[in-house]
Amino acid sequence: MKRKFIAVVTLLLGYQISAQAQSFQKTSQGIRTVTQSMNVEVSFYSPNIVRVFKKPEGSQQKKESLAVIKRPEKLKFDIKNNGQTVTISSSVIAATVNLKTGKVSFDAQNGKKLFTEKDNSTRFTAINDAGNPTYAVKQAYLLDKEEIIYGLGQQQNGKLNQRGQKLLLKQENTKVAIPFFQSVKGYGVFWDNYSPTTFTDNAQETSFDSQVGNCADYYFMFGGGADGVVAQMRTLTGQSPMMPLWSFGFSQSRERYKTQFELVDVVKKYRALNIPLDGIVQDWQYWGKDDNWNAMSFDPTTFPKPQAMVDSVHQLNAHLFIVSWPGFAPKTPQYQEFKSKNMLLNFDTWPPGANTKPYDVYNPAARNIYWNYLSKGIFSLGIDAWWLDSTEPDHINVKEQDFDQPTYLGSYRSVENAFPLQHTGGVYDHQRAASSKKRVLLLTRSAFAGQQRYATNTWSGDVGSNWPTLQKQIPAALNFSLSGLPYWNGDIGGFFAGDFVKGGGAKNPDFQELYNRWMQFATFTPLMRSHGTDIPREIYQFGKKGEQAFDIQEKFINLRYRLLPYNYATAWSVTHHAGSFMRPLYSQFPNDPAGFENSSEYMFGRAFLVAPVTDKGMTSKEIYLPSGSKWFDFWTGEVVKGGQTIKRETPMEIVPLYVKAGSIVPWGPKVQYSTEKKWDDLEIRIYPGDNGDFVLYEDENDSYNYEKGAFSEIRFKWNDATKILTVEDRKGEFKGMLGQRKFNIVMVSRQNGTGIDNQKINKSFMYSGRKLSVKL
Repeated sequence: MKRKFIAVVTLLLGYQISAQAQSFQKTSQGIRTVTQSMNVEVSFYSPNIVRVFKKPEGSQQKKESLAVIKRPEKLKFDIKNNGQTVTISSSVIAATVNLKTGKVSFDAQNGKKLFTEKDNSTRFTAINDAGNPTYAVKQAYLLDKEEIIYGLGQQQNGKLNQRGQKLLLKQENTKVAIPFFQSVKGYGVFWDNYSPTTFTDNAQETSFDSQVGNCADYYFMFGGGADGVVAQMRTLTGQSPMMPLWSFGFSQSRERYKTQFELVDVVKKYRALNIPLDGIVQDWQYWGKDDNWNAMSFDPTTFPKPQAMVDSVHQLNAHLFIVSWPGFAPKTPQYQEFKSKNMLLNFDTWPPGANTKPYDVYNPAARNIYWNYLSKGIFSLGIDAWWLDSTEPDHINVKEQDFDQPTYLGSYRSVENAFPLQHTGGVYDHQRAASSKKRVLLLTRSAFAGQQRYATNTWSGDVGSNWPTLQKQIPAALNFSLSGLPYWNGDIGGFFAGDFVKGGGAKNPDFQELYNRWMQFATFTPLMRSHGTDIPREIYQFGKKGEQAFDIQEKFINLRYRLLPYNYATAWSVTHHAGSFMRPLYSQFPNDPAGFENSSEYMFGRAFLVAPVTDKGMTSKEIYLPSGSKWFDFWTGEVVKGGQTIKRETPMEIVPLYVKAGSIVPWGPKVQYSTEKKWDDLEIRIYPGDNGDFVLYEDENDSYNYEKGAFSEIRFKWNDATKILTVEDRKGEFKGMLGQRKFNIVMVSRQNGTGIDNQKINKSFMYSGRKLSVKL
């Protein structure tokens, strides 16, 4: 941004410090004071969350956050004033304000130093933003020299630890900008600003420097560890609703299916091959030519009977995603209506040459109009999920004045990073208002803090089809998850696969190796979805049954479906307990520093350690198993002690996969789609060596009745010393719930069968919802 300085006014804390004691005012949530020509307010939102709000003295700024939805709680806190500083303490943390300089620091209740601003580090620089006198704003902090931090959304830098970085946090295809980080000291910091922001960490400071901001506004939260910090971030910005059960199966996509007949035929082929499938995705241009871009209607030549297409997909027991974009070509009625009401942003978005413009997602009236077209043209047909592409949005033919564009909330520059939050929020809120029978599921290419409350599953964008990119997806996904957003996925095989076309496309052995390794990784992500350009990715494109490329895909798609009860229970943990699917080793093993910067492995839920193969031709891989536990090789049943690095052979059909001792894993039936069979004859796998606990969650699979209490929980407890499994009383009920069922208990060992199937049942019993214990 070219800044037009209306005054060279930089407010730096520390100028002309008075020797006299400073005064402050107690508020209902903390304190406020005026120092160094600046208003400083520190407010406790909960015992764990503190807001720090600073603005130039005399400013009338009253900010309404787009990301934060929590309101301050009524709570008790202590205030101690020594004349130079004032300390506000809750039952969890203490915030200290230097009344002379305005510096704020945080300690734990045990006196441990957690986090501090840098002296003289809050800076407001007066600028002119599209004719509006305002500021560029910066806040700097001091971190411990060896402190490790995570987060910042999704960055494609291949790093798990985000120290030593200088990053422009600005929404882009493949990059998600979230000005949030969390530390191994157990705290997190959310910088609540929506303009492009430079994050810097070096030996001198750690800082957020935003192009536009009337105030310096951030939230400090203490969670004690990674999972706790994520829980606090969700408390602050919103909880994640349940995704439908079918979304945890397998979804097939392509750029693009050119007719409705081609799309339905793909589902038919999967059914004929007995390959499980739950989702099919219709990408762009179903509306016809680019001059009709995003018309939210079907071209009568290639999609002559869209209702028949939707009905056919449903009759085949599958579900349909439809793509929608935030931009419209001039020929569309949407463009014309938005233009007539001054609700278009006047810059070019995808596709090039079509003069497509995005609508003003910040305007609630514009979001209403967007949904009205989407509902009448597509949702009324009974489609199941949305693919909201280009949610950054794409910005082509960039001009400096594009960022001066007025939006409903100010210049585009001032709110740019919140575009995906506003856009997805509009679709989610409108669909929720229209129907509670079908859960919202939004596949989206970008995200911002708080977007988890809108049922979004963000994919990593149009990444390249190559091994270095596959490697980077693991830390990208983990940092995204550590930023508070639990649902992430990526195009299996990478999006741009043109380098492999000459060698035979899907029959190219090099692409087959990359694709199958990527699929193994995708099996252990919240959404398993095949997609890409250049090369069609349907399983039958790679060969036929009995051929390696086909058989490996079939194996891992089937594994995904056997994990459905485990994944659905993990989804409930996400919704009900602010949990996460993809977790770095640090999240579960905070006392084992050897795993803190491990960017090649992760926990999937609480039971599985996954170490994807991310190098071409790799026949073995070194794997670190965290200390404090024993580990079962999923494929062999071999038990390995933690706290060491081992070498695991990695033939093409194997991804290194370990299960933590003490895990209880429900194993679903072999199915062709998620609801084909009831879970009335369920295998329960126990991995001995430690005590275990697991809650099996069930509900109606695709409605919001769970919000009204229509769900059940069955808790399993394993006592490793006595070898007794206790199944507690079932809690809750819902329509269609199993009154009686059979549990088949498997005590996993090297001798007792291994892998996906071939497990030997140790004991079976009927369960009718009443507590019982079984000795094994």
